[in-house]
Amino acid sequence: MNLFVLDACALLAALAMEKGAENIRDLFQEAVDNRAALIMNKLNFLEVYYKIYKAYGKAEADNLFKTMEQMPVTIKDTLTNEVFKEAGRLKTKYKLSLADSIAVAESIINKASLVTADHHEIEPIETAEKINVTWFR
Repeated sequence: MNLFVLDACALLAALAMEKGAENIRDLFQEAVDNRAALIMNKLNFLEVYYKIYKAYGKAEADNLFKTMEQMPVTIKDTLTNEVFKEAGRLKTKYKLSLADSIAVAESIINKASLVTADHHEIEPIETAEKINVTWFR
């Protein structure tokens, strides 16, 4: 079974039906059909929650929190020591945001494909670290 790590922009694109959202929704369907597994670190989900809260208010952000419980995405609410250390290394080496360093670290440690559209930040890492990336747009 293929394993995918969602970053914040992937979930936001799916929620807002932005360009590439159909690719994320296809991954959701694969997860429902047990052909893929989707994970997201809770710190990356915090980015999404924050953006919804800022744009639409607390009620919408809290609604998203409840909705995520029904989605085929496992929210990892722990930061393992392995991911912690890898994220620190990546943040130092590539000057990533904290959230992006965690998403990339999750994908490396879990041998998963990172689902993102952040070409500018991730393309140099994809090549240098030989990580698997699923570009949704």
